[in-house]
Amino acid sequence: MTIWLNAGIIFTLLAIITILIKWGNVRVVGVTPVRTFTFIAILFTSGLDVGLIMFPLTEFAGYADIKASPEYAFANPLAIEFGYWGFLIWGFYFLTCFYFCVIEPKVKFFEIPWVKFINNVVIIGTCAFTAYLLLTNLPWYLPELGDGESVIPTFYFVVLAAICFAVYSSTDIKYVRILSIATTWLFIALIGFMWAGAFVLGDSEMSAFTSNVASIGVYFANINEFVLPLNDYHEFYLFWWFAWSIMIGQFTSRFVGGLKTYQVLGAMLIFPSIPIAIWFSVLYHYHDMGIPTQGIKNFAMVFVGVVFVINSLDSLIRLYTDNLNLTVKRLGKLNYMALNIVALSLLTLLFKLEFLQIQWVGALVIGLFFVCAGFIGYSKFKTVKNIDSSPKDNKIDYTKIETVH
Repeated sequence: MTIWLNAGIIFTLLAIITILIKWGNVRVVGVTPVRTFTFIAILFTSGLDVGLIMFPLTEFAGYADIKASPEYAFANPLAIEFGYWGFLIWGFYFLTCFYFCVIEPKVKFFEIPWVKFINNVVIIGTCAFTAYLLLTNLPWYLPELGDGESVIPTFYFVVLAAICFAVYSSTDIKYVRILSIATTWLFIALIGFMWAGAFVLGDSEMSAFTSNVASIGVYFANINEFVLPLNDYHEFYLFWWFAWSIMIGQFTSRFVGGLKTYQVLGAMLIFPSIPIAIWFSVLYHYHDMGIPTQGIKNFAMVFVGVVFVINSLDSLIRLYTDNLNLTVKRLGKLNYMALNIVALSLLTLLFKLEFLQIQWVGALVIGLFFVCAGFIGYSKFKTVKNIDSSPKDNKIDYTKIETVH
């Protein structure tokens, strides 16, 4: 699996370089373009899930234990955490976003029946994994509702409610902008709330926070260390990013609003990384100073985490239902909601039973990357070589999202 993953990463980086060389100044326009802030909000909230909120506090100690994991000795725990979530790996999303916006309309690889089937298996499986992550992390963040280890009926209800809400919001694309922007501001509010709590309760100074932010610079000084997997846990993360990449690219490609290719890459690498760096710096202060988060702080993180899950599921549900023609128009709203709620709930339980693994999904995506490249090289090379713009039918009309359902 490691060799397969390494091959996928190297292929991805080479493909990004090729795109920049050939199409770096092409203006990228999706079928439903939105303004840049909205696009970044959609990218950020759809491209991340509950792990961003809930994982760091459970992981810092492990990254600090260099006796058990000497491979982490080259950087501090905060830089390691950022390396697992920020900057370079957002290039995965750029590659697929550009492909689905500019190349796929000419190639139509994902319209081949067996490819479409595998693609939708990937999307549906990752949907369920997102809900599973929320379910398994709730005991740690809300120990007062149970014993701090077991998943109790209340937690199943929270996840089911998130699935139901996401399915409902996916019934109309106009909710995407509302949900994405609202989630972005909620996350910013959470950062402010948690920072204020650390400043007061930890009796800390602003210099401690800025020192944390500065320590993330170790990541950039050692960015080469994060290209290939450091260990099995980093491998899990990278497979997870691959699993997400193919569907986030499909979804976000709809909303690119006229940025040039190099600007899209810059926007994807830089803008999501800024709030991630700030958020992790705040959380690391809690960890480093031993500031408790029980009570309202944990509840606030869980609430925002649930909203992230809703946002992610909304985009993924919309994607696979469109691909499979299981739309509201065809099924009716009630049948559409019942089908998706039941399917995602059952698949979430399969992940809970460890019948499914996200690494398998990521490996499948890498396979699709290779087969797609082979398909282009064999039968669509001239077609791709002659591409010099986004599809002509894609016009910059920021009002279009208001009329599409």
